[in-house]
Amino acid sequence: MGIIISSLIIVSWGTHLYYCLWFFPLDFTNPLLYFHIFLQAYLYTGLFITGHEAMHGNITKSKTVNDNFGRLSSFLFAGLSYNKLLANHYKHHNNPGETDDPDFYKDSQKFIVWWAVFLFRYTTILQLITMAVIFNVLKIWFNEASIFIFWVIPAFLGTMQLFYFGTYLPHKYPHVLSMKPHNARTQNKNHLWGMLSCYFFGYHFEHHDSPGTPWWKLYKLK
Repeated sequence: MGIIISSLIIVSWGTHLYYCLWFFPLDFTNPLLYFHIFLQAYLYTGLFITGHEAMHGNITKSKTVNDNFGRLSSFLFAGLSYNKLLANHYKHHNNPGETDDPDFYKDSQKFIVWWAVFLFRYTTILQLITMAVIFNVLKIWFNEASIFIFWVIPAFLGTMQLFYFGTYLPHKYPHVLSMKPHNARTQNKNHLWGMLSCYFFGYHFEHHDSPGTPWWKLYKLK
């Protein structure tokens, strides 16, 4: 099931991106344009979460297959290093909401400030070079404006969605008693919103309490 779901997300992301870049006209008066932007952003979110599931070994029992899914998903998302993500994510689970948590920023709980620090910590020169090369390669076949609209902007929107629902809301101060021992809160029980907001990662206490439960089963722990 993990391989099927993960493959479906990757293929859906790639297929929809190709359709938008090649076939969908840039008409800003067309409401469908914005639907496709947000749909692509949602698929970007799913792409990163697929990489995240690989970090926890939740896609399949084969470590090699897990890591290959993780590397592919992380690279397609934004040229990210799977190994760096893996190391930092283990630190996050060992020190959630604390000073040694690479995803947490105790000096400011403002969304924009924390998000900027989050991006700075994970962005590398190699990643920027890689994305610049891919952008210029895509320009060989596709319209530059379409690449910005359907490749660049959805990636940023997906990053914001992941950060807001998967890091900021679950871990921000105050760390009240109900968040212990993971310093993680959880969304109210609404499975439709849980899925739409961030693939059930708003059920974040449940994720930290059972990291071996894949995202598509998290609602069962709620």
